Amino acid sequence: MFKPADLFDLSQTEHAKIFDGCVYAWDALKKIESFLATNLKPALRNTCEGRAFIGEKVFIGEGTVVEDGVMIRGPAIIGRNCQIRHNAYIRENVIIGDDCVVGNSCELKNSLLFNNAQAPHFNYIGDSILGHKAHLGAGVKISNLKLTPGNVTVEKDGAPFDTGLRKFGALLGDGAEVGCNAVLNPGSIIGRGSLVYPNIFWRGILPANMIAKNRAAMEVITKRPREI
Repeated sequence: MFKPADLFDLSQTEHAKIFDGCVYAWDALKKIESFLATNLKPALRNTCEGRAFIGEKVFIGEGTVVEDGVMIRGPAIIGRNCQIRHNAYIRENVIIGDDCVVGNSCELKNSLLFNNAQAPHFNYIGDSILGHKAHLGAGVKISNLKLTPGNVTVEKDGAPFDTGLRKFGALLGDGAEVGCNAVLNPGSIIGRGSLVYPNIFWRGILPANMIAKNRAAMEVITKRPREI
């Protein structure tokens, strides 16, 4: 499930060429900067609600609304009919498809969002790819840097495999859902249609159409009146 087509419908991005020659889907992360340098043609066709900072190397498509307090440093390409909500921070080397949501206090860098991807509330997305209709719950963080030295690895054929990336957050396949306040550790790969429950601390590979959830039992007790 490491090939781009294993995780993503490449027709759901106008920038599918970034995956040309990529043996592994994460290889596209190495190409975002050069892809933008070659293909970015700055233009602002959006509307602003309030005051936003938008850098010189930014393209924003028609119908996209940029709300008050947003900072888009660029280089960045943002598609049509997106919502870039209050206080979002879009840093360098970001590609956002059509009909996407980047919400309040979200931060993105060196990442690609396919069409209809959503990061609506308090999310960090670093060195990651979110597939078509992938969705992050409030407070989801995608960690992109190991605490220990060396490149990020993934498990392949039962052994660690070097991705060649010092910084690599996650790949979320089409339709993947990650619940509120979950943390995805560096090199996480979430298959198409899979679900990560809230508050999960996830590491590794979750195959397509699977659910990751806690086993902790919930205790329910009788409500007793309090003495005043």
